[in-house]
Amino acid sequence: MKFKLLTVILAGIAASAIAADPVPAISAARILAHTKILSSDEFEGRAPGSPGEEKTVAYLVSEFKKLGLAPGNPDGTYIQNAPLVGITSTPTLAFTIDGRTLTLENINDFIGPSSRLTPHVAARDTEVVFVGYGIVAPEYGWDDYKGVDVRGKTVVMLINDPPVTKADGTLDDAMFKGKAMTYYGRWTYKYEIAAAKGAAACLIVHETTPAAYPFAVVVNSWTRENFEISTPGLNADHVALQGWLTLDAARRLFTASGKDYDRAKAAALRPDFQPLTLGAKASFTVDNALRPVASRNVVALLPGAYPKLRDEYLIYTAHWDHLGRDPRLPGDQIFNGAADNAAGVGVLLELARAFTELPAEQRPKRSILFLSVTAEEKGLLGSRYYAQDPLYPLAKTLANINMDGANQFGPTSDMATIGYGASTIDDIGAAVAAQGRVMKPEARPENGSYYRSDHFEFAKVGVPSYYPKNGRTYIGQPADFAERHVSDYIANRYHKVTDEVQPDWTFEGAAQDTVFLLQVGWRIANGDTWPEWKPGNEFKARRDAMLKQAAK
Repeated sequence: MKFKLLTVILAGIAASAIAADPVPAISAARILAHTKILSSDEFEGRAPGSPGEEKTVAYLVSEFKKLGLAPGNPDGTYIQNAPLVGITSTPTLAFTIDGRTLTLENINDFIGPSSRLTPHVAARDTEVVFVGYGIVAPEYGWDDYKGVDVRGKTVVMLINDPPVTKADGTLDDAMFKGKAMTYYGRWTYKYEIAAAKGAAACLIVHETTPAAYPFAVVVNSWTRENFEISTPGLNADHVALQGWLTLDAARRLFTASGKDYDRAKAAALRPDFQPLTLGAKASFTVDNALRPVASRNVVALLPGAYPKLRDEYLIYTAHWDHLGRDPRLPGDQIFNGAADNAAGVGVLLELARAFTELPAEQRPKRSILFLSVTAEEKGLLGSRYYAQDPLYPLAKTLANINMDGANQFGPTSDMATIGYGASTIDDIGAAVAAQGRVMKPEARPENGSYYRSDHFEFAKVGVPSYYPKNGRTYIGQPADFAERHVSDYIANRYHKVTDEVQPDWTFEGAAQDTVFLLQVGWRIANGDTWPEWKPGNEFKARRDAMLKQAAK
């Protein structure tokens, strides 16, 4: 009955589609089958550098070959080698205040990995400075460091952007995009600016509501083997310790230092905030067990139908990796990653199949790359590696469309765009959605999702990037259906061993969305103009400079 409903919906889309838009036959059952295979225990959670990677890469290469897609690497293979280094960190952290010692417990009070590719880092008696939200944003007249020298010191900062309010108490949309998060709110930025300022360590205070996930997610993500791209400089320019504090630990630190955490946090909401020296000294060690990891991105190519446009590319991405296995856990030790992101890879494979089966007159004029990247869960490393060492020129790359997750539950009357309004791809998506659905901005822009998946690494180097997500108005379901499922997933399955295929997953909605993804990409690949960043976008200057350089 449910598959019949999907057929009716897709038929409705077909009837209302513009004449040129292809409306392929998409199989929800195939997406589900791929998801089940990739998230099975046999694949061991698909951690980079594990036997699960070997099985995952072999499966993807086999599926791309079955579809008749060409090798995506110009060297004649479906593989882009991504040399990584696995890092398992064992940290200690203690503060001394007026001769007293406050020792924090790893995992329960803090987590403290190091991204430096060395076996041991340490610092003693580093001065501790609270730097508010740790942001330097000239365009907002904001500087949390205020010229204070933090070289060799430990900086403590708050999570996310400052939620600046107007006189009436409402969020000020002119400051840090109001409710929406900017890149300044991401932990990656906070570590980067702390390193640029010469800090020895950076500790972010975790709070569940602004983070949108509990501290257990931080623990699961950071306390096992982490990864970095192998670099000649061994990441010596990174802060020695990239840590998180629980809220309780932060309060204890402030109290022991004779400071009021809540008062300091309130002060950090103002642009005149002054860095606060806590009067504490931090000492830490991090022992790193290092191993080289020869990980891989998997890439397949559908050559463009027009020879004159064949050297221009659209890239679809979906990360294949998840968190692997944790032998420390009792019982189930496998983080299967069904929703995150076996489902997205299932959509990528079904999308690739649909493109290969388009009739000759509808084949895209430009080339399309289907890129399944490694180590997204370890900091978007696979996509970052591609962006730093692209197989095809970025100046010839029109756009990136990213898939992270999929709609498991059913058709919707709407869709959402993460980071809506960033580029003209949003206009294309809205036009495609208008054939049968309503396009909406993301429901929770404060979560900073635009900076948390692989499209962001393409955006950072200037390539217009698009991250559509399934809608939240499910046909035939109660109004709170989406919210209940999202909240349940975040609380009970996100980055947990319980992220497994559920009995009520049909992927009918994913099939509906795959049609949308194909049509948006098809319009880009056949368009008379390239996608562009909207005026004022933070990545526009990078794209403009790239294209200007390429035109010389």
